[in-house]
Amino acid sequence: MPAKPLDPSSPRALLGAELRVARERRDMSQAALGEKLFVSGSYVGQMENGTRRITLELATAIDQVLGTDGFFTRNCGKQGKSKYPEHFVEAAEAEAEARAIREYAPLVIPGLLQTEAYAREIFHAYQPTAPQAVIDELTEARLDRAKLLADPTTPLFWCVLDEAVIRRVVGGRGVMADALRHITGLIRARRIIVQVIRFSAGAHAALEGSLKLMAFEDAPPLAYVQGPETGLLLDDPATVTRHSLTYDLLTASALSPHESLALIESAAEEHAHDQHA
Repeated sequence: MPAKPLDPSSPRALLGAELRVARERRDMSQAALGEKLFVSGSYVGQMENGTRRITLELATAIDQVLGTDGFFTRNCGKQGKSKYPEHFVEAAEAEAEARAIREYAPLVIPGLLQTEAYAREIFHAYQPTAPQAVIDELTEARLDRAKLLADPTTPLFWCVLDEAVIRRVVGGRGVMADALRHITGLIRARRIIVQVIRFSAGAHAALEGSLKLMAFEDAPPLAYVQGPETGLLLDDPATVTRHSLTYDLLTASALSPHESLALIESAAEEHAHDQHA
């Protein structure tokens, strides 16, 4: 895997660069080191490129395999504490590096597209007894993630929404109307691509849950699947290919982007009307 330009402001990227140097000094391939660490060669490449963080467990194993005298164990903590939940840390960091993101959302608006009011309601529902400061911190982190879409071209963001996402009333009709108008604004600005799978489509390829696919300029693609308080970032090529096919089948079952925009705008107007009524 080719090395990407090093970001001197990123401790994770600097530590990854040190990993590459230590590995090459031992004349080991990424695949050979991955075998010793019980991860794939592409996973090693992603650590070296700063796409994935080096965990304490892996850092300890790296020191043992490469004979680096505790260097990675001592320095893995300097990558910085993440503002995201533990199960989402790697996915959020990979998302920030991606050149293209494709996502299927079966129940809620994707995090990158959420408004502040909508995000707060989601976090209150997840953690009904959490202090307000915790909800504020989670909401701020989610809005910071959404700044990825401030760039007019990168990453490409394409999502498929189940119709339940636009029908479920989160935070009241006004919150829903604003949340859907935010999405349609991004669509009309040609910043994102959105398709909706209607209830009438029946069974489809991703009934079992959400899916996120990420592609990179200088690293193999990743897939992320998520459940309650858990998430898996997958790099096995066969698994990622299978999930990519799932996404392709979803887009085939969904409305066209033009029809989807009309449906989302109609749903936003319905929520706004019901709020005033």
